[in-house]
Amino acid sequence: MSTEGTLSGKQPANATGHADYGGSDDIAVVRHADDALLAQLGYKSEFRREFSLVETIAFAFSIMGVVASVSSTMSFPLVSGGHVGMIFGWLIPCFFVMTIAASLAELTSAMPTSAGLYYFSAKLAPPKWAPLASWITGWANVTGQVALVCSIDFTCAQMIVTALSVGSDGTINLGAGATFGILLAILFTHGLVCSAATSVIARLNIFYVLINVGTTIAAIVLLLSNSGEQRVSTETAFTLFENNTGWANSGWAFLLAFTSPMWTLTGYDSAAHISEETSNAARAAPIAILVGVGATATLGWLLYIAASFATASVPDLLGTTLPLPMGQLFLNVLGKRGMLAIWSLIIVVQYVTGAAQGVDASRVVFAFARDNALPGSRWWKRMHPYTHTPVNAVWLVIVLAGLCGLLGFSETALSSLAGASVIGLYVSYVTPIFLRITSGRDKLKPGPFSLGKYYMPIGIVAVCWVTFIVVLLVFPPEVNPTAATMNYTIVIIMAVFIFASVWWVISARKWFKGPVKTVEGEDSELKEYDEKKGAQVDERSVGSH
Repeated sequence: MSTEGTLSGKQPANATGHADYGGSDDIAVVRHADDALLAQLGYKSEFRREFSLVETIAFAFSIMGVVASVSSTMSFPLVSGGHVGMIFGWLIPCFFVMTIAASLAELTSAMPTSAGLYYFSAKLAPPKWAPLASWITGWANVTGQVALVCSIDFTCAQMIVTALSVGSDGTINLGAGATFGILLAILFTHGLVCSAATSVIARLNIFYVLINVGTTIAAIVLLLSNSGEQRVSTETAFTLFENNTGWANSGWAFLLAFTSPMWTLTGYDSAAHISEETSNAARAAPIAILVGVGATATLGWLLYIAASFATASVPDLLGTTLPLPMGQLFLNVLGKRGMLAIWSLIIVVQYVTGAAQGVDASRVVFAFARDNALPGSRWWKRMHPYTHTPVNAVWLVIVLAGLCGLLGFSETALSSLAGASVIGLYVSYVTPIFLRITSGRDKLKPGPFSLGKYYMPIGIVAVCWVTFIVVLLVFPPEVNPTAATMNYTIVIIMAVFIFASVWWVISARKWFKGPVKTVEGEDSELKEYDEKKGAQVDERSVGSH
């Protein structure tokens, strides 16, 4: 893979062709170069570029909230394989997800805009089909983003319910109604956090990543060091397979364990969606995608290994009265006080994960509305005059996530919300990747990060994997489902699909032409900076076409 490609815009560069900035003037040059590149992509800069490379990586990593996500979804591998489901049900999908992340990193490096995925689709599709490709990708991404906000905050509510039950020795057992009320309270506070200025959000992500990594490492160490006689042998931890799904085919049952890593490893496209708020975005955003996915995959696997060693009995964990089996595992290993201590930190991790995801979703809604693709777009694309953030878009996400939370009254709420978020997001991920390896083979002008000649095999693997996983995730977790145990993923996905399709046929196909230019693609930002500051900007392209 190459990190020397050709930007579709101009970058200030030193003699080696790399951006070189150290002082405040140099940083200003880079930010103006970012805005010039954005102008060439067709958009006027409306955000303040407050995210540094480190903060962008922290954002992409924090949005996956590894320890909280594993704690939320541990029931999937426990049911679908037990010990084998935990370890290999996590490891196998991670290799395939890395191909998707690498493909998206290349596209983001070439086209760093908040519009992200649906912009990529529009530029890589045949001109005749570009509006439809953009429309499909955008609606799939919005659906996945909102469902992911809801699913993260719903599991945060479940964690709070779990803590209350353990803390009261089982005397407090809140039902679906109370859990839904907690969900709404969490969503409301996230609306307040996500409405803050970009500078505040960027700084918060440093705290997010510290609490995330620290809690994950603490959980791994505590599970391994305190399991004592409960600890199983290495052979059991890595090879014992238990099918608790009810599906007769154990191979199929094992595949359902993939829901956990697929739900966790979502949202890394967030680096693209905040690229208009990032300095040196063409480099920072792809790095954030790759580092975020790689670090989450590694830490998640280590955590599942620790959990597998500490799990003395899979059926006992599945039979817990607590909402989440991981809570029972910590209770078994650490006792009440120890469990509540680590669980409190995990709740914080899940809370900040939801906050980060709320920011990501609001940027997607803003960008899609900026291109007039949402009902009431004129409201959702407004920027707040003080914070310079899309506050209206934030609250639209919060309200829609609250409506999705009504699924919390079904027994399969988590699998339904997880499935909807994964399918929505990964369909939006794979559409531009598919176009990249078909109609867009000769259209992409690579940015600083390029897959080079490997884009084709990597893209083919990514497309095949997403096709497989989408089919997998619409199946119910158990055989012979009832209305209460049905997987409602298909209901959410089809509801949005039907709405978007009908709107397209009746109206949108006549006026939606894809991304709408808000500025002409000239280097006006750099020229303005030269005139005002007298800066000497090297306008050579980085690399060559």
